[in-house]
Amino acid sequence: MSDSKYGKYIVTDLKEKIVAAPWSSGRINPIPKVGKRTGGRLLWLDNEIMPGSFYVETAWAFPNAWAAAKKKTDSPSVPALSHKHDYDEVLCMCGTNFDDPYDLGGEVEFWLGDEKHLITKSCIIFIPKGLVHGPLKYNRVDSPIFNFTTGAGKMYF
Repeated sequence: MSDSKYGKYIVTDLKEKIVAAPWSSGRINPIPKVGKRTGGRLLWLDNEIMPGSFYVETAWAFPNAWAAAKKKTDSPSVPALSHKHDYDEVLCMCGTNFDDPYDLGGEVEFWLGDEKHLITKSCIIFIPKGLVHGPLKYNRVDSPIFNFTTGAGKMYF
């Protein structure tokens, strides 16, 4: 959207080639682009997309996509393995139950250091730089879960 003075600051498409971090399950786009009822990455922002910006990522976890992936592997979905950054990071997971917005609509296992947390409520997680975190595992997805992640670094590494 760059037809105006400030339209260049509005990102409406997913970055085409997202190089995966070493703690991801593949090297290029290990998490697929969101599709009709399939879940996946929605939007991405980093220094390559917008020079000077910091890293931001959004994604959806949908029940049917999670169930299909679990059926293939018979294990929880694991988009991120254990890792750390040299910048602070914020991870947000929100449920979509309009009657109870704090209900996550599933269960996510997330490790901070050596502590295992089972998350069943919408939340924001602050991860100080240098703190080992992950893996992040979707143990159960009953209704769509929206994810938002941002880090003070220019790229996700």
